[in-house]
Amino acid sequence: MIEKREFYINGAWVAPEVSNDHEVIDPSTEEAVAVISMGSAADVDKAVAAAKAAFPAWMETPPAERIALVEKLLDVYLARSEEMAQAMTLAMGAPIDMSRNNQVGAGTFHIKEFIAAAKQFEFIRPLSDRAPNDRIVYEPVGVCGLITPWNWPMNQITLKVVAAAVAGCTMVLKPSEESPLDAMLFAEFMHEAGFPPGVFNLVNGDGMGAGTALTGHADVDMVSFTGSTRAGIAISKNAADTLKRVHLELGGKGANIIFADADEKAVKRGVIDMMQNTGQSCNAPSRMLVQRDIYDQAVEQAAAMANKIAVGDPHEEGRHIGPVVNKTQWQKIQDLIQKGIDEGARLVAGGTGLPEGFNRGYYVKPTVFADVNNDMTIAREEIFGPVLSIIPFESEEEAIAITNDTVYGLTNYIQTQDGARANRVALKVRSGMVEMNGQSRSFGSPFGGMKQSGNGREGGVYGIEDFLEIKAIGGWANE
Repeated sequence: MIEKREFYINGAWVAPEVSNDHEVIDPSTEEAVAVISMGSAADVDKAVAAAKAAFPAWMETPPAERIALVEKLLDVYLARSEEMAQAMTLAMGAPIDMSRNNQVGAGTFHIKEFIAAAKQFEFIRPLSDRAPNDRIVYEPVGVCGLITPWNWPMNQITLKVVAAAVAGCTMVLKPSEESPLDAMLFAEFMHEAGFPPGVFNLVNGDGMGAGTALTGHADVDMVSFTGSTRAGIAISKNAADTLKRVHLELGGKGANIIFADADEKAVKRGVIDMMQNTGQSCNAPSRMLVQRDIYDQAVEQAAAMANKIAVGDPHEEGRHIGPVVNKTQWQKIQDLIQKGIDEGARLVAGGTGLPEGFNRGYYVKPTVFADVNNDMTIAREEIFGPVLSIIPFESEEEAIAITNDTVYGLTNYIQTQDGARANRVALKVRSGMVEMNGQSRSFGSPFGGMKQSGNGREGGVYGIEDFLEIKAIGGWANE
């Protein structure tokens, strides 16, 4: 049993104010593998105080020095990447090959991205050529409360921590209690890289306890949260009394619009993208909209592809999906699959219960529903599991209407070989991101959504800007 009861506060590992053990469960075995402590308001107070004390000096640290520490962090991260991969597989169930390549890789990508963006960022710049004595200054927001989820741990931790660090903010990280081991390892990386005490702090806990204390804290200037829309609403309300800035990256119900002229791999690609990370991605293309001309063929292709996706032990190497994160999530997915059946959707792959060959672990069958309409529960709610809903459409206008008929607006996908149509539809769908014909967004592109998918943007220069305030100065002396 791994014991990790301490928190990282002010450059040291410290015991919690009050003992409150929490078991970390391996979702592949349903057995406890580690024990952490759940932080209290007193622990949060201590961490916030450390961040507040460290802020003036860190804010005044030249950007080049802050960037140099992030470069050291990257070196440590790469050197200890196997430890990180194992930690994520153990606690949240990502298959080890995926942990190594995608989960760890996401962190590597974002750290490199922020280093490049920060080196080009002008923290003090002229207002315009017509205002030689005006300056626009980008300065750090202050103390930031960072709350991250379990599904893509290093993706989200690096997007928040590194952006805040290069911006000159100090911070308190509260990772998900479902996947805390990777975050505690990351704290070791920050320490080894040499970040000054108090710049980065970590307190474990749940949303109701440490999370509430952090998001409502009077000395926290900004909250950056990734998680469910329900939790994002609660955080916004809790933060309102202190008028702190709140950045939210929330749920999604992405549409993948497949027109009749889509390339031959479009359906297969859509199923694979949906099932990646066992469907536990906010930007998953969970609604596949298929033009009626190719609908029957697409349903057959999707079912065949889902039936080929292997489910396996995450600790074993190979191309397969693992379990979902915990029993609560597993049961929610089972209930929604049954709801789809009850509401009249046609089950063409997967279904309820454990996959064949499993008698324990939170494994879910790769599931595909056809003949779904956009009023069904499985088309409205974010399932966060390997469940795909296929919806037919006749015209471009109908596809756009179905796509936008959701409270979410994170990522939508378009598959067509008609470039003019692809561009036209991309401009009409309401989402923070659009990906077309299997082409993902490029280095430095912002990640974020509209509507109940949240606000703010993460990644590259946009992610740094989210941790900065803008100060306008007139009468600047030209030396």
